[in-house]
Amino acid sequence: MHNRPATATRAMRATVMPRAMAAPLMLAALIWAGTALGLRAQDDLIVTHGVSTFGELTYPADYPHLNYVNPDAPQGGEMSFSWSSGSFDSLHPYTNIGNAAVLSSFFFESLLESTADTIGESYGLLAETIAYPEDRSYVIFTIREGAMFSDGTPVTADDVLFSYEIQRDEGLPSFRASLPMTVAGAQTLDDRRIRFDFNPDAPLRGRIEAAGGLPVFSRASHEASGLAFNESRLVPLVGSAPYVLDEVVPGQRVVIARNRDYWGNDMPINRGRHNFDSIRVEYYGDAIAAFEGFTAGNYTFRQESSSATWATAYDFPKLDQGIVLREELPDGTISSGQSFMINLREDRFSDPRVREALTLMFNFEWTNATLFYGLYRQNISFWENTELAATGMPSEAELAILEPLRDLLPERVFTEEVFSVPPSDPERTLDRRQARRAGNLLDEAGWEVDSDGMRRNAAGELLTVEFLNASPLFDRIINPYVENLRAIGVDASLNRVDPAQLSQRQRDQDFDIVTDHFPMGYEPGSGLRQYFGTLGADEALFNVPGLADEGVDQLLEIVIGAETQAELNVAVSALDRVLRAKMIRIGQWYNPNHWVSYYDMYRYPETLPPFALGFLDFWWIDPEAEAALRAQGAF
Repeated sequence: MHNRPATATRAMRATVMPRAMAAPLMLAALIWAGTALGLRAQDDLIVTHGVSTFGELTYPADYPHLNYVNPDAPQGGEMSFSWSSGSFDSLHPYTNIGNAAVLSSFFFESLLESTADTIGESYGLLAETIAYPEDRSYVIFTIREGAMFSDGTPVTADDVLFSYEIQRDEGLPSFRASLPMTVAGAQTLDDRRIRFDFNPDAPLRGRIEAAGGLPVFSRASHEASGLAFNESRLVPLVGSAPYVLDEVVPGQRVVIARNRDYWGNDMPINRGRHNFDSIRVEYYGDAIAAFEGFTAGNYTFRQESSSATWATAYDFPKLDQGIVLREELPDGTISSGQSFMINLREDRFSDPRVREALTLMFNFEWTNATLFYGLYRQNISFWENTELAATGMPSEAELAILEPLRDLLPERVFTEEVFSVPPSDPERTLDRRQARRAGNLLDEAGWEVDSDGMRRNAAGELLTVEFLNASPLFDRIINPYVENLRAIGVDASLNRVDPAQLSQRQRDQDFDIVTDHFPMGYEPGSGLRQYFGTLGADEALFNVPGLADEGVDQLLEIVIGAETQAELNVAVSALDRVLRAKMIRIGQWYNPNHWVSYYDMYRYPETLPPFALGFLDFWWIDPEAEAALRAQGAF
């Protein structure tokens, strides 16, 4: 479960928020592993340094550092990058009021932290030990002695209690609704120990992580602010993380600086990490201006998101001179789920046949070949690029889950192979075969072609579809899609607005189709309710399409309640199958590699972990190379 920031795309959040937590352990595996995992019995409690969902912990209690870092990496210098997907007016990421800056979550730590080379494992960060009974009805975290907030005050159990209660009562709406389903309450036992009690009806999997993954803030800093927790603010709450705010220029720049007195420098989980003295984000009005800023040396690291730019624009002098390096690094993570999201709250899109027709008219093959230089793959599954994606007809194991819900699910789930968009003609924008199929679906749904060539329903209402977007780079992608839809009688249009308008209209649910993300996990848990559950359907923050479906709700609980890896894999595949049949989004594309370019002073470990690029986490600066670039006047 995550109380995620309210702004920035999901993809970047995954990149810049390395403290996202993995799911917790299965009890039997930990008992079997015994002392090899650093467990010990104490007063009938299991006491450990970390938790793992379905197997042994990778790191023993006495591990010296994470396997993928350079423990001897030098510290110093600046990491700088750009942001061109909207502005900001807040440094408070745990409210939907205001637009929070990209690095707003960097000030806070949690009791537990995940790693970039494991799935479903979490290790103590603020927590020195994790203790729980066999039935996992509660957990006791002991805070590390010496853990300090950036203002020099100790992190106490009371601060953890405050952080939990304030988010439960005043945090993001979907989070407020979801958290009590798992955590029944909390109480401090002394200054360093806090106990979380779990809802007895909550699945065992995910309980410990739900409590241990909460960001921890200083109670005193909030009370001194005089603000309600859900109010926007440009002075962040005080946290305990390695970085503090250094400079903020609303809408233009954020700089965070190393806390020289950071309490956790010598922690094994931190060695070789947090190596930069400062991290700077430069905001730009659009991606074109941001790229020009990079070539000019206004910032020094770029993770490219445009295939056209990657294929055609990297021919500037600094590349030829070796000042800037350009690399493709493997990305082993799940696709970000980037999609055209259809607003199911609009009556025009209530019929799945209408949504399928819209889906068929996006010619990915032509778009990829003509506009993307063949560099992308299409997002089809919600768990694209993993073994969790549904395939073919439902298996016997899937049917055992789906059959009891048959009356609540689309019939095609049982009678057809899992939905995948049929390949379109890459040689021409409009695939006539797809157009005929889409037209038939619209006819069946009651949207017939009128005398003017446009589609109307029995009440004479025009079938309109507005694509709302803020990026000029998307014009070349959306405009052909608009023309395809107009060719079959849909009154489609592109409305490009500024980022602030886009954010507000999406928040107000005032849109037909927007681009957003479904960032899924390898061991999904209660956070699924925020993306697909009825409880999140009234807000567009995570459940952007507004899906509210009883069958999906029940499937979510089956996934959340899975107690073995096999059960989880089958349940996720069944959920993926149903979500794809619901046609709630039109999958866009993903990149199986990280496209990065940077001034030749940054270094990274020889072997990157599979689940993170980590440029803000475990990269570092070569001081001699940096000095040489400065002497050249490179930036």
